[in-house]
Amino acid sequence: MTAEGTLAKDSLAPALLVQMHDCMLRARLLDERLIRMQKQGDGYFWVGGPGEEAFNVPLGLLLHKGEGLAYDFLHFHYRSTATLLAMGMPPIDTIRQMKNTSTDPFSGGRNFVGHYAVKHWNVVPVSSPIEVQFVMALGTALAQRRAGGHGITIVVGGDAGTAEGDFASCLIWSSRPGAELPVLMIVTNNGFGISTAASTQHSEKRISDRAAPFGIEARTIDGNDPEISYRELSQAMHYVRTERRPFLLEANVSRLYGHSSSSGANFIEDEVDALTQFETRLVAQGLRTREQLETMRHAIERELLDATKQVRNEPGPEGPSAFDHVFAGQLP
Repeated sequence: MTAEGTLAKDSLAPALLVQMHDCMLRARLLDERLIRMQKQGDGYFWVGGPGEEAFNVPLGLLLHKGEGLAYDFLHFHYRSTATLLAMGMPPIDTIRQMKNTSTDPFSGGRNFVGHYAVKHWNVVPVSSPIEVQFVMALGTALAQRRAGGHGITIVVGGDAGTAEGDFASCLIWSSRPGAELPVLMIVTNNGFGISTAASTQHSEKRISDRAAPFGIEARTIDGNDPEISYRELSQAMHYVRTERRPFLLEANVSRLYGHSSSSGANFIEDEVDALTQFETRLVAQGLRTREQLETMRHAIERELLDATKQVRNEPGPEGPSAFDHVFAGQLP
C-alpha cells in the first residue's frame, strides 16, 4: 500500500461532514487570531497549522483518547492545534499559552504556543526540537506492545524532520522482526522545511517510500481532503490496532501562513486552501449555505476576540514557579 490514496467510496455521513467543517473553521480562525495577537504584541512568537486542518481534524476525531496504556499515546508537534480542538480542547486555552499566562493549562505560561501537554489524554509534551518525538514514541509503543490491548502510539512530524536520525530510528526499532511495535507514524508534508523546499532535499518520490526497506506498510494521501483523510486514518489506525505493527502515513498538506511569525505569517495565495474547497463542496451538497458560513465565521471570530480580551486580564507566571513540573520531587 504505497500508492497515492484515492478511495472511491460513498460520502461520509452529513453529520460528520458538518462536524469536521465546524472544527476546521474554528481551528483556522483560532490560528488567525493568534497571528493577530503576535503582530499586536500580545504574544512573543507564533507557529501553527493553518492549511493542515483537513487532516488534523479527522485525526482528532478518530483518536481513542484517555489516560494510560489502554488508550492512544499521542506525540504531536507544534502544528497540531486543530487535532486538539477536535478532541475537545477549549480554544481559550491556546490563547492563554499564546499570551503566556499562568492560567495556561499546558505549561503554566512557560512554553511557546502549540506546545501542548495533556496528561488525561496521553498527549506527551510537545518539544521544539524537530522530530525528537519519533524516538520518544518508541517508548510508549513498546509499553503498549507489552501490555496488549488496542491502545496504539501515534506520532506526528513534518517532512523536513524526516532527515533527522530520530525518524530513521523509529523506522528501525518499530520494525524489528518478532518485536514490531504498534505505532502509527504520520508525516504531514507541506513541501517546506522553514524556507527550504523539499524538492531540493528529498531524492525519494514519496516519503512513504522509505518504509519499504523495513517491511512497514505505508501510504501517501491527499491531506487537503478531509473525507480522504478520515477514511485513510481510520484504516491505518485499524491496521495498527489489530496487527500490532507499525504503519507510515504521509499526508500532503498546505502551509498557508508560512513557517511561523519569524517568516512574517502572511497568507500565501498559491497554496491550496482545504477549508475553502471543503466549504464549496458542502454548499454544493446542500449541507451549508453561504449565509450560514458567514454567520458561523462572525460568531467564532467574536468568541475568540472575547476570549482574547479575557486572557489579557489574566496574570503571568510568578518567578518562583519557574521550576514547577520540571523535577519529579521538590527542589532542595
